[in-house]
Amino acid sequence: MSLKRVNTVLATAIALFVLYLGLSFILAPEASTPGVGLPNWPAGDGGGFLVMKGIREFSMGLVVVILLVTGHRRALGWVLLMEAVAPFGDMINVLTHHGSMAAAFGIHGLTSALIAVTGLLILRETREIKEIKETREAPVTAASAAA
Repeated sequence: MSLKRVNTVLATAIALFVLYLGLSFILAPEASTPGVGLPNWPAGDGGGFLVMKGIREFSMGLVVVILLVTGHRRALGWVLLMEAVAPFGDMINVLTHHGSMAAAFGIHGLTSALIAVTGLLILRETREIKEIKETREAPVTAASAAA
């Protein structure tokens, strides 16, 4: 299996998971909250913040889907690196609010690492393709022809 295919599968899985996560927070924030590792449900009308989290997640998933569909792989790599910041921030949030360390590192930390590694793999893939194209398109000079 080629690196491009592996990267596409990973990016697609990330996009689908992020879309699912976003929808779950938008449609049923009270059911989704216990899984994030925070110790308490927000007081008062704090559920609105969870819907905001859902909208953030859903929009991040849409960006990945659009870049996958349009074939902008280098941009996809950079966007995935940027999007790895969100679960990292969630990990820090859970830790600073005395939430579950297992959820902080096991859910959010690993998610951040997986997204970042996928972004780096896609950037590596696109760099290799660019180098191959540059080699093929390099003009033949008198010095290189004589060698």
